[in-house]
Amino acid sequence: MKEQVAVIGLEMHCELKSNSKVFSFARNAYDETPNVNIAPLDMAFPGTLPVVNKKCVEDALKMSMILNCSQPKYMYFDRKNYYYPDLPKGYQITQMSEPVGINGKIEIEVEGKLVPVEIHDIHLEEDSASLDHYFDTSTIDYNRAGVPLLELVTEPCLHNASEAVAFLEHIRDVYRYCGISEADTKKGQIRCDVNVSIKDIDAKELGTRVEIKNVNSFSGVRDAINYEIKRQTELKKQGRYDEVSQDTRRWDEEKMETVHMRSKVDAIDYKYFVEPNIPKYKISKEWLEELRRQIPRLHLERKYDYINNYGLSAYDAGILVKEKDIADYFEECLKLKIDAKVASNWITTQILGYLNKEGLSINDIFINPKRLKDLVDLINDGTISSKQAKEIFMKAMEEKQEIKTYVSSDNAQLSDRDELIKIIDDIISNSPNQVEQYKAGRTNLFDYFVGQVMKNTRGKANPVLTKEILNEKLNN
Repeated sequence: MKEQVAVIGLEMHCELKSNSKVFSFARNAYDETPNVNIAPLDMAFPGTLPVVNKKCVEDALKMSMILNCSQPKYMYFDRKNYYYPDLPKGYQITQMSEPVGINGKIEIEVEGKLVPVEIHDIHLEEDSASLDHYFDTSTIDYNRAGVPLLELVTEPCLHNASEAVAFLEHIRDVYRYCGISEADTKKGQIRCDVNVSIKDIDAKELGTRVEIKNVNSFSGVRDAINYEIKRQTELKKQGRYDEVSQDTRRWDEEKMETVHMRSKVDAIDYKYFVEPNIPKYKISKEWLEELRRQIPRLHLERKYDYINNYGLSAYDAGILVKEKDIADYFEECLKLKIDAKVASNWITTQILGYLNKEGLSINDIFINPKRLKDLVDLINDGTISSKQAKEIFMKAMEEKQEIKTYVSSDNAQLSDRDELIKIIDDIISNSPNQVEQYKAGRTNLFDYFVGQVMKNTRGKANPVLTKEILNEKLNN
């Protein structure tokens, strides 16, 4: 049998962040109490009409530009007609004829390499209500009905689970960087349909596509893809590939397998037509340019900037760009002329360690970039040691006092060269045996002399300067 290659396409649904829903005035917020964020339109009461949320449209256009898509000249909405208990109106307001973006392409990072991903389209729509199924009954929560939803559809251009998950993580980070969505899978704000097929590596035609619906975690996407590739490949090896049907399956997390839901031989006819209650309106070039200026520098661009222009490791740069607020904090440090590696070390160790321990955001902490510069400057001019700086850092965090409050003549580091030379000369004069042994080859006694200087100065001696003077005295 020829070598097989997997072909994967993704349909990623993400709920947007806005004060109200996409077509009604109901509050758009996650709430565990059912049916509290609803308006008459969400329940399809007679006489109600949709009103478009401008922020949702703007966020959709931003994502379209980030994905390098083409934007339409006019904004349209369509009706997608189907009957299901969680769809009160009997149709969904979505985009079919003129999506907010088509024919896009981006690059994502997969295991240190850049991989291109082609985008079929991205469109703005309303979410449906949610159903909860029990032993003998089902309940409907309309909180989610009408929540703004962006659906992003890739071309079948991914080839393994690592690429698929890397793409989803990349898009999630973009949503968060731009403030478009919290993109929290635990709140059900991201869901994904996964399309998987296999084919001979040199074949031009794709194999039979299997769709896995509503996978709600990235780990679930990874496991579902790996399982489905293995299942289809084994059937191919056994000469039973005709058993792979174009069906819709679900991911069973307990059994760790995909399970048949229904056949999907023909495309469902949703009888799309233009939504008559929302007039089309023009998307001007001026509006698009205004929105483009609001898009921040994104995480992947920042990461390569930190690596190539500031000499950071890929690991440290990856930590810094994980959240926009942390990357902004780092870049503010750079503007204040803090050395990039020094700033990175402080952020990735002391600051993030403190944030994780206390459960805080970097915007909540007392040590802002200006105060961090004050601390770093005291180390650089020899006033305090690195050890003292860490102690002052913790005290300032807890007590919320300025850095210089904790520095006095009593605890300042001894960096006067002449004074240190006198102290070291006395120690060497009073340690003839140790000096003789050191010169005879016992170089580990160097630490003995450093210890004596620290003991004599109660730990205040500048360690770098101390070692420099000792090296001159003992080796010349």
